[in-house]
Amino acid sequence: MSKVLFTNARLKGEEELKDLYVENGIFKEIGKNLSDKYNNIEKIDLEGFLTIPPYVDPHIHLDYVYTARKPGASNGTGTLFEGIQRWSETKGDMTVEEVKERAKIAIKKQLLHGTQYMRTHVDVTDPNLTSLKAILELREELKDIIDIQIIAFPQEGMYSYKDGDKLVEKALQMGADVVGAIPHFEYTWELGEKSIKKTVELALKYDKLIDVHCDETDDPNSRYLELLAGEAYMNGIGDKTTASHACAMGSYNNAYTFKLFKLLKLSNINIISCPTENIHLQGRYDTYPKRRGLTRVKELNDAGINVCFAQDSMSDPWYPLGNGNLMTILDFGIHIAQMMTFEEINNALDLITVNGAKTLHIEDRYGIEEGKDANFIVLDAKNEFDAILERVGIRKSIRKGKKLFEKEPQIILTDVDFLK
Repeated sequence: MSKVLFTNARLKGEEELKDLYVENGIFKEIGKNLSDKYNNIEKIDLEGFLTIPPYVDPHIHLDYVYTARKPGASNGTGTLFEGIQRWSETKGDMTVEEVKERAKIAIKKQLLHGTQYMRTHVDVTDPNLTSLKAILELREELKDIIDIQIIAFPQEGMYSYKDGDKLVEKALQMGADVVGAIPHFEYTWELGEKSIKKTVELALKYDKLIDVHCDETDDPNSRYLELLAGEAYMNGIGDKTTASHACAMGSYNNAYTFKLFKLLKLSNINIISCPTENIHLQGRYDTYPKRRGLTRVKELNDAGINVCFAQDSMSDPWYPLGNGNLMTILDFGIHIAQMMTFEEINNALDLITVNGAKTLHIEDRYGIEEGKDANFIVLDAKNEFDAILERVGIRKSIRKGKKLFEKEPQIILTDVDFLK
């Protein structure tokens, strides 16, 4: 039986330091001054540094990573639709091993930046389902160090790609966790509507979660989010349903958005925003004023609708950069969304931790609470504000009570006496 006591943890929102007693990878007791009670076991001093649940990346495309420099993959216009075209033209030569090798590099980077949970879209508009086979293998091989949810995602359309709906269903049968769709990319509104309804049908049939690329466009007439939320609400699966991107909401008029928010809140749907990706891809058809491309993150958050941030891409035809550091994503996101009050900054870490866990529907085992998996990270800061201000790195990452890695602390100069 493995036992360890982590002492002097500074938990989010708490002034007093706590000790974390872990037994067989589970938090068994959390309290003050537990050293005397557990005096004959291994102790690790966290030294009062901010201790939080691991980062959650709820939206990444692991099968696309590091394909941006493939011949023919360059996206000259920087638009979403050219990215899809370039991917369609260059994805045919992939192998299972090649996809796995690229994905492993991305996963390692995310792990070293504090992520232990992720949800990846995997393109299933491929009769061979090469990417799906690769990521299914990785999910099993790496399950001890990271949790991976897999979305059966029809990148080229559930109905605009031949037998796309059948490939999505086959992917679910093979072990994908989540049903995906891309209604705004379908050839017509009717096909987009059909894809939303098919997504819900498959989720109910196979008891799966839903995550739809929804309205990733500046077109104010793209309103699939309303349809998705309505279907989720009517079927009682709102908490299992996610709309990714929802960029068109940034172009909706306020009267319509007011009505939409009522449905979103009623449905209990989740929203994922990808700040760096969306500000890069959207607004490309604008001159000036040029739209930011993000959904209404601040307004959603203020309304109590669950919203979180994600990386989305790491050097692929849609986005040339991306290093898996969700602290960078958070920094961009709160600036672009203008969430810069002291209260918003102090709570910003929720956007890459607990809000993402709610989106992944893993709240029953996620968090620093007794009875849950002893997974957490220790940041190189003593409080939430300084963590955001300094964009700090990770001191330790703990998985099931065992150390995944430990880094040398970065030096932050707070005393400027030496300048005098």
